[in-house]
Amino acid sequence: MKQLLVFVGLFFLSVCPNFAQDINTVNTESEKVLDSLYREDQFYTGFTFNLLWNTPSGVGQSGFSGGFHIGYTRDMPINKKRNIAIGLGLGYSINTYGQNLFIGEEEQTEQSIFSSLDGVDFDKNRFTTHLIESPLEFRWRTSVPDTHKFWRIYTGLRIGYLYYFDSNFEQPGNQVGQTKIDELNRWRVGATFTFGWNTFNFHFYYSLNPLFNSDARIGNEEVGLNVAKIGLMFYIL
Repeated sequence: MKQLLVFVGLFFLSVCPNFAQDINTVNTESEKVLDSLYREDQFYTGFTFNLLWNTPSGVGQSGFSGGFHIGYTRDMPINKKRNIAIGLGLGYSINTYGQNLFIGEEEQTEQSIFSSLDGVDFDKNRFTTHLIESPLEFRWRTSVPDTHKFWRIYTGLRIGYLYYFDSNFEQPGNQVGQTKIDELNRWRVGATFTFGWNTFNFHFYYSLNPLFNSDARIGNEEVGLNVAKIGLMFYIL
C-alpha cells in the first residue's frame, strides 16, 4: 500500500508541471488572440429593394425590383483601437428592375429604340443587370477583440462594371429581348451608407451616374435612370 502511494505521488509530481505548462500555454495563446491585430467584416452579403429615379415622362416601375450582393472586403484598421478602418474589396451584384421602359432595335440599323409602355398591356417587362463591383469604404465601429457584436457605420463608394444586361418584354404573341445596348453606361459609380448593430445592418446605395448615356432618348428627353437600393447587409469575419 505504501509503495502504491509513493507511485501515485511520483506520477502526479511528474504530470503537474506539464499540466501547468499546458495551462500557461493556453492562457498565453488566449492573450495573443485578444491582443492580435484583428480585422472585422471581411465578407458581406446583402438583399436590396431597387428603385429607379430621374425617369423620363411616362416611365415608372411596376412589379418587384430586387438585388442580391455578395463579396469580400479587406478590412484595414488605421488607428490603435482598430475601430476605424478603410475597406477595399471585390464583389458580385445581380439586380432586376420591373418597369415600363421598352427597349427594342431597328432591324435595318440595329440601333436601340426606347419608348414608354404607358397605356400598353403587357405581361412582363423588366431588365436584369450583372455587375462586378469594388467597394471602397470608410469604417467606424465600436468593436473590441473579444466580441463580434458592435455598432457600425460604413460609408464610401462602390465602383462597378456592368458586364451583362438583359431586357425582356413579353405580351401575348410577342416577345422582345435585348442584351446588346450601346447606350449603357457600363461603368457604374455609386455612394453607399451602411449602419446597424451586430447581424442586421441597413444599407443604402445611390448611383452617381445614370444607367444610360445621353444617346438614349424618348423623343427629345433623355432616358437617364439613376438607381437607388435600400436593404439589409450581413457581415461575416
